[in-house]
Amino acid sequence: MTQGRPLLNRRLAEFGTTIFAEMSALAVRTGAINLGQGFPDTDGPEEVREAAVRALRAGHGNQYPPGPGVPELRTAIAAHQQRRYALTYDPDTEVLVTAGATEAIAATLLALLEPGDEVVALEPYYDSYAACIAMAGATRVPVTLHPEPSSGTYRLDLDELRASVTPRTRLLLLNTPHNPTGTVLTREELGAIAELACARDLLVVTDEVYEHLVFEGEHLPLAGFPGMRERTVTISSAGKTFSFTGWKVGWITASPDLVSAVRSAKQFLTYVSAGPFQYAVAEALSLPDSYFDALRADLRAKRDLLSGGLAEAGFEVYRPAGTYFVTTDIRPLDSSGDGFAFCRSLPERCGVVAVPNAVFYDHREQGAPFVRFAFCKRTEVLEEAVSRLKGLR
Repeated sequence: MTQGRPLLNRRLAEFGTTIFAEMSALAVRTGAINLGQGFPDTDGPEEVREAAVRALRAGHGNQYPPGPGVPELRTAIAAHQQRRYALTYDPDTEVLVTAGATEAIAATLLALLEPGDEVVALEPYYDSYAACIAMAGATRVPVTLHPEPSSGTYRLDLDELRASVTPRTRLLLLNTPHNPTGTVLTREELGAIAELACARDLLVVTDEVYEHLVFEGEHLPLAGFPGMRERTVTISSAGKTFSFTGWKVGWITASPDLVSAVRSAKQFLTYVSAGPFQYAVAEALSLPDSYFDALRADLRAKRDLLSGGLAEAGFEVYRPAGTYFVTTDIRPLDSSGDGFAFCRSLPERCGVVAVPNAVFYDHREQGAPFVRFAFCKRTEVLEEAVSRLKGLR
């Protein structure tokens, strides 16, 4: 304490060490299988890794790359959006490369929000959303995705979403495919969201980092809906799609005015990053459809393996339509419904680490009994985890 005031900015006072750091440290300390933090335990395609090596050796990106990102990557991102979704972006004015999707989220929210603004976000939400909204001095307004045990899925209540918008609402912050629930918003839901944004003149920020990890349904960028091209900031990254999470290469696509605003904030965060890796990601984005199909098939099989094992162990399982996380209800195994206590005891009980979903909620009681497991691991690791979890019964 100095001058009678806490050292930490009061806007961040509610945020301590992330649950991912805590649970990963617990995994190391106990030797447990870490199904808590969402990172693969194998590297991505060898040809993409070799592209990074070539860039390093050729001196491409070893010094500061251009602020918006290297032209090769911006061109590849624009080509990807056109090829996949028929969305046309100018690589010079409508694409911005960032230090992962996390910086893209931070720069976007810091650029577009002011104190007093409200941000409507789907709850549960990725933990950086809340911190970035707080750093911008804005107020988060959560709209809860509701679990439906009968279908084993989560659903968005569109009436609840509409009712959450007030004259102070500046933007909607969406994530589809959704972490941690695995929900993939449907064409009808996205259409209703687009109508709401246009009617209330709202900006929309969409986190689409799991765009290639959809097992049921389809990924539809909100920017492709009527009236949304000029009011949507679309965020994605290479980490989840190509299994190089440590490279931290992300991007936004948006109209020139929105990109300019976000770049104004981003230049004072990292300024630039990951120079040689940007060249490698440019090559990765041009991989054939067979790569993306194989990735999806591999993760679908792993989803089914872990989901089946969790159900056999006694959990109530919410089968994800996308991402690489599966959410479970612990109450069939633990009537207290205390996800925090359950996750902290799980490594000692059976040698597996998971994450309590309550950390992703403002309404902690809504998420209290739910626990998230990651299945982006080697098959043999998941098989061993399933074997250990069955001991809980």
